[in-house]
Amino acid sequence: MVNALTLALLLTLALLLLPSSRLSLATSPPQQDPETPITRYQQYLRFNTAHPNPNYTAPVSFLTSLAQSLGLKTQTLEFISNKPTLLITWQGSNPSLPSLLFNSHLDSVPAEPSKWTHPPFSATLTPEGNIFARGAQDDKCIAIQYLEAIRNLKARNFVPTRTLHISFVPDEEIGGVDGADKFVKSKEFKDLDVGFVLDEGLASVNDEFRVFYADRSPWNLIIKAKGVPGHGSRMYDNGAMENLMDSIEVINRFRDSQFDIVKAGKAANSEVISVNPVFLKAGIPSPTGFVMNMQPSEAEAGFDLRLPPTADPDPMKKRIAEEWAPAVRNMTYEQRDGGHFVI
Repeated sequence: MVNALTLALLLTLALLLLPSSRLSLATSPPQQDPETPITRYQQYLRFNTAHPNPNYTAPVSFLTSLAQSLGLKTQTLEFISNKPTLLITWQGSNPSLPSLLFNSHLDSVPAEPSKWTHPPFSATLTPEGNIFARGAQDDKCIAIQYLEAIRNLKARNFVPTRTLHISFVPDEEIGGVDGADKFVKSKEFKDLDVGFVLDEGLASVNDEFRVFYADRSPWNLIIKAKGVPGHGSRMYDNGAMENLMDSIEVINRFRDSQFDIVKAGKAANSEVISVNPVFLKAGIPSPTGFVMNMQPSEAEAGFDLRLPPTADPDPMKKRIAEEWAPAVRNMTYEQRDGGHFVI
């Protein structure tokens, strides 16, 4: 019954127009009927849940209202202050069976309004059928799809055999330590007796929908270099910036080797180890920027590193310790896996 219900929900989702955030509309502006999946989607998108200061209260209230209008049970859990997890339940005809859990996250990554065609939290719907909003694909569309799928199924008088739960968790974009991690370790989660979980996927740009059965493991890697500070005019070995730049060159060569496999069509992007620099931190601040004639004693860089399930993590850990951040060059590193740092 798990597969049958899952298939029924997926087929219902496939009938909706939301996954790609692109709609098949006429060229004239659409009517803004407040009782459509699209307008409900837009309402959800207008809540600013971007880090570093996501607003969780308003969207949780909105989703709770939608769920209750469908006759669904709701429960708000708060394991960490101001970081609620919303749990929605559709009771099955045989609740003794292991339940199904569909997951989505409330938060989104930051947005730079000056670089957007439309304000990132306006949820502007253009005559071409495009919706502009931060979180439109990652992954507020999925949250609305879950609820609209249930709406459609209920309209057909469908009753699931198994109880179905939908969880809306905070904190996913920054590791999920205070969201999903706390939730799955809680008594409340254990009491759900979950037998199958379906998490977020990717929005589709056409009528083909992919089913993902695995995901890469994210490692947040921070490499730090130390060296003797000195005047900007001096040249000497093993300075902090020099050591960090050497490591970045080594990392870039590894990145190129993986990217070449993708470019050659030998593997998909999700099937190789990806690594991308996300920040650099060095220099001595001054009132006008940075001191330009002083070599710093410390420098660091951050990387988004992701391993597919087929990759052995031990050789990667060895590569990091021996090639990317070798102690012989006054290098150290922190590798955060699943929200926890491992030195």
